[in-house]
Amino acid sequence: KAMTASLSSMAQLTHNLSFDATDIQALRQMLKEKGEPMGLNKVTLNDIVLYAVARTLKDPAFKALNANLLDGSRMKYFRGVHLGMAVDTERGLMVPTIFDADRMSLQEISAAAKKLAAECQAGTINPDLMRGASFTVSNLGALGIESFTPVINPPQTGILGVNTIVTRVREANGQLVGYPAMGLSLTYDHRALDGSPASRFLKALKENLENFTMLLAKG
Repeated sequence: KAMTASLSSMAQLTHNLSFDATDIQALRQMLKEKGEPMGLNKVTLNDIVLYAVARTLKDPAFKALNANLLDGSRMKYFRGVHLGMAVDTERGLMVPTIFDADRMSLQEISAAAKKLAAECQAGTINPDLMRGASFTVSNLGALGIESFTPVINPPQTGILGVNTIVTRVREANGQLVGYPAMGLSLTYDHRALDGSPASRFLKALKENLENFTMLLAKG
């Protein structure tokens, strides 16, 4: 019922782009091999995406995506970034919230995401953690999905779909070279923002993910 209401009551559009995942793949491999003493060896690519989304959304330029649209006309903007995280369970899709994700370290986001996912799958999740999100991320990359149209969870104004990594080819110094490309699918409510700011958010997120080690250095 909620998804049907979402599609029938919103002006939803989806933009797709991909980014070069070389940097985040290299970081993930390094953490897997050397991060155990710091508790970072279990950081996943999804954790990295969640961190980048939270840091990108905190930019005031993208406040319309870190918001709720109430009664179809009133915008509620959030100071913190409260990320909804889609989790597949035997009881169906559940979306717990990582509150104040923009203030968390990569390690903290990773730990919170794993804890919430485990509690959803066990059926022990606190109901208070199933509400209050300002934006949602849904990752189907592990299932090999290359592109999809995620449905907004009202009253949120946007949701990001994360897709699988595929090898693409580009020209570099006159040579064709392959690189790992990860797709991103942003669905947004056109009543809350137009296509240009939505596209600028995706562009900024792409830049942050392609230069993730620099984003980490900023804190």
